[in-house]
Amino acid sequence: MTVADAMFPQAPEPAYVPKDLVIQARKGWIAIDWAEMFRYRELLYFLVWRDVKVRYKQTVLGFAWALLQPLMQSLIAVFIFGTAAGFQKLLPATVPYLLFALAGQIPWQFFSTGLGSGGMSLVNQQHLLTKIYFPRLFLPTGVVGGALVDLLISLSLLVIFMVAYHFSPTYHFTPTWKIVFVPLLIIPAAIATLGMAYALSAITVTYRDFRFLIPFMIQIWMQMSFVMFPRELLLKSPKLSHYEWLLAFNPMYGIIQAFRHFALNMDWNPNHLIIGSTVGVVLCVFGMFYFRKTERRFADIA
Repeated sequence: MTVADAMFPQAPEPAYVPKDLVIQARKGWIAIDWAEMFRYRELLYFLVWRDVKVRYKQTVLGFAWALLQPLMQSLIAVFIFGTAAGFQKLLPATVPYLLFALAGQIPWQFFSTGLGSGGMSLVNQQHLLTKIYFPRLFLPTGVVGGALVDLLISLSLLVIFMVAYHFSPTYHFTPTWKIVFVPLLIIPAAIATLGMAYALSAITVTYRDFRFLIPFMIQIWMQMSFVMFPRELLLKSPKLSHYEWLLAFNPMYGIIQAFRHFALNMDWNPNHLIIGSTVGVVLCVFGMFYFRKTERRFADIA
């Protein structure tokens, strides 16, 4: 051993030395890392709670806005559609149009909030995308979770008017035992809402002009879901009734009809709920994987 070797000893060579190490982004569809999302579950809770607090912070009515919005829209619909258009005549004698409108407006309000706010969730919170890592799926999921809180609050409004119309001498409305299935409809509604929120948020952060299309899409989707129109209006037309099967591919059409059946005991077609729920699952799966596919570019283009 020389003096130089004693003064500057060399590190032993590793047993295996890789020749080339290439780091590159994966191509194609990327699977959902469920284990990672479970580890970050507390973050999702705080994102939902933050969305709820920001929405009602420094407001006079607070959570009452979740009741006021569907109520006012339903009251306006009573005068326009129930009275002026005569839709009340198409409903069963025991079902007032106000209950009919609320039974459609409450689940639709949840879905439209998921489309509107969820679709803009990445653009509105782009500062988070470029500063810290976390599961990006949590941003639209947190918005939909906040809308779910509003849905649960607004359901109490429907219960209040059900009790009021039960003692009404005109209608004497009485719900059936089927009303216990109403909360189960939240599951297919949430699945369809999440799927659209994932897809729209990923598209909007890439193509910013798409945000102007979302409000227009919500308006068209609302009319195609028969939120304020009774299904009987379609069935009484011999020509249009043959095309009702097309509406079954709209997840919200089947969910709203099922909501009115379980809550108000109105006629419905169970196949519409089955087909619509299946389409909602497909939308959710596609939205999640499309979100993951485009997620690698969010930090660069946000």
